[in-house]
Amino acid sequence: METTTKFTSRLGVFVVAGLALLVAGIFYIGKQKHLFNPVFNLNTTFKNISGLEIGNNVRFSGINVGTIENIRIINDSTVKVYMIVDKDVQQFIKTDSYIKISSDGLIGDKIANITQGGPNGRKVSEGQSLKSIEPLETDAILANLSKTGENATIISSEMAEILHRVNNGNGTIGRLLRDSTIAENIGQTIRNLKRSSKGLDENMEAAKHNILLRGFFKKKEKDKKDADEKKEDKKKKNKDDNSSVDSGKKETWKERRARHKEERRKKQEEEAKNN
Repeated sequence: METTTKFTSRLGVFVVAGLALLVAGIFYIGKQKHLFNPVFNLNTTFKNISGLEIGNNVRFSGINVGTIENIRIINDSTVKVYMIVDKDVQQFIKTDSYIKISSDGLIGDKIANITQGGPNGRKVSEGQSLKSIEPLETDAILANLSKTGENATIISSEMAEILHRVNNGNGTIGRLLRDSTIAENIGQTIRNLKRSSKGLDENMEAAKHNILLRGFFKKKEKDKKDADEKKEDKKKKNKDDNSSVDSGKKETWKERRARHKEERRKKQEEEAKNN
């Protein structure tokens, strides 16, 4: 009789403990899956959900705010995803927000991320359909990385071959680096050009004093002087247009022209006396 009582007591303890664990588990899972919180519904469409499953998390600003409730294939190019989201965050989600699929870590489950909308956007309503951003396929990324790696291998092998040829003195660059005669020839050529330039300057200076070419250089100097005088006359004309003589009358163009001509004549006479 005593043994039966002890067994019954132990069985009762195990049953109560099991029920307590079951209730705690239900509440924990319900909290994680937002079963007991006030929620509202959102949905979106993708061409490819890239492994997203029912029960996966929905995040907003990096926080789990809901779960994937259902996934339905609409047609051969459209998949519709239904989400339940905490009612508390409805005021922060805007109608211009986007939904994109990403991974929870490098190799974790797929999750639906709700992006933040603009500051002037309207709050989403119950059953709102948001726009989506198609996910990047891992296979396509790996294929591109593989192709990039192959190209890098080809480039590195070709660069190694070029450097090997240069080190062996092959090609123009190799000869320039290894043959000191070419470097000396280039240096000599530069020195010759400098001497030639200096000699040309000396020849030009000598030609200016040559009796046969003196007239040519004087004509060039005179043409340059006339051009400078024309520029000076133009400046004086513009200045005179904005000024008046002491008598209060503006000087006419003919008078200005005669005055400038007389000034040039006096200037030429002074230069002739100096020469």
